[in-house]
Amino acid sequence: MINWPDRYSPQRARVHIRNEIATDVKPEIVWAWIVRAKLWPTWYSNSARVAISGGGSDLQAGSTFRWKTFGVTLDSKVEEFVPFERLAWSAKATGIAAYHVWVIEPTPRGCNVRTEETQTGWLAALNKATRPNDMSQKHQAWLEGLLAKGRTGLPPPKPY
Repeated sequence: MINWPDRYSPQRARVHIRNEIATDVKPEIVWAWIVRAKLWPTWYSNSARVAISGGGSDLQAGSTFRWKTFGVTLDSKVEEFVPFERLAWSAKATGIAAYHVWVIEPTPRGCNVRTEETQTGWLAALNKATRPNDMSQKHQAWLEGLLAKGRTGLPPPKPY
């Protein structure tokens, strides 16, 4: 379940994208790769220059970070942090405000991983009009990159 803040609810947003994939990778490994934001550019080519305030490589509850994606530099803040289940952040830049959520649901063979994002603002409307499938395609690539990295393993995540 996603706890959408009212201003970012899919019903109010100009843009709402949802992508999902099933995998045999364990939820703990998926989580470890998602929260290691500084490593996103190694498996998601649409991300760059991820800098977490205060240093470090892992997102935590309340973390703020700056990064570049879709050609835009965003200031983001972790809004929800439920280890191994859900991670959500808000993101803002001139002309756009977004809310991005990762949901991990355990299955007998691994887990389902879903990512959803809503956007408001004039830049969101422009991107939707000029590149209607771009975000969906890139978020699918993000999921596929995540699963590829997850299959390589990773040191166990921190206990939260």
